[in-house]
Amino acid sequence: MRLSLVVPCFNEVEVIDRFHDAVSRDLAAIGRPYEIVYVDDGSDDGTLEALVQLADTDPAVRYLSFSRNFGKESAMLAGLRYADGDAVVIMDADLQHPPELIARMLELYERGFDQVIARRNRVGDPATRTLLARAYYWLINKWADVELMDGVGDFRLLSRRAVDGLLELGEYNRFSKGLFAWIGFESILFEYDNVKQRGRKSRWTFRRLLEYGLDGLLSFNNRPLRLAIYVGLLMTAVAAGYAVWVIAVAALRGVEMPGYVTLIAAVTGLGGLQMVMLGVIGEYIGRIYYETKRRPHYLLKQTNLNPADHPATRDRRVP
Repeated sequence: MRLSLVVPCFNEVEVIDRFHDAVSRDLAAIGRPYEIVYVDDGSDDGTLEALVQLADTDPAVRYLSFSRNFGKESAMLAGLRYADGDAVVIMDADLQHPPELIARMLELYERGFDQVIARRNRVGDPATRTLLARAYYWLINKWADVELMDGVGDFRLLSRRAVDGLLELGEYNRFSKGLFAWIGFESILFEYDNVKQRGRKSRWTFRRLLEYGLDGLLSFNNRPLRLAIYVGLLMTAVAAGYAVWVIAVAALRGVEMPGYVTLIAAVTGLGGLQMVMLGVIGEYIGRIYYETKRRPHYLLKQTNLNPADHPATRDRRVP
């Protein structure tokens, strides 16, 4: 059984050598043949040069370098396309995914599981972030067509048939958490302690977390569109009821001075609601727009692999 590691990298020059030493040590202790597929996602800090040096000294190292930053989703997809192991582990290069857990993943994989998922606990996270995360997962699981588990990320082992299933999903707007859940197969989950790296600031700002959350909400359901219909029907019913009430009051008491404040508030509120609904519809139309372009998920600038001969890309035109 051959093992592949897929490691997306973006500006990881400070930690890549430490990561490689740690993961190589643990993989050597396991005693199985392996490869490490590093995917440089358009780094500008010398990460590519560090990967080239690693490849020169370690024959197990494969690297891919993008022409620019295409995002982690594209980096994971590229790594899965080029990984040829019977089992594939996806992990980050910042050492927040402990390499010593790979042995445990392999043990569970050999028991017949196609997805072995490592879920971090939230020890050490701010209380507000934990609360918001749990509220988000509760909300998305009420709406989405697949179930997403709180605390579960990309750190997992996938069998070859699970990888092949993921590669059949060619959508441009990829949300891997949902795709992992969508393909199904036999899965098992275990927890590990949250690892905090000192001196490294998280790249996940509030804005990026919000955008990522919206991607997850819109990628696996069309309920926001249906919600727009329900809200529209509700507002129509309210307007009709209000019109009946106005006519009744006018018939009983006569016509009074119009309520300009009420009118302005109603117009402003309904205008804002319409803009929100248009925004939701626009998000879906934008996704359709990008899907119809059929652009590649990434472009390669440099690699130590031969794309034309690789079984995962033999029928694809790669620069």
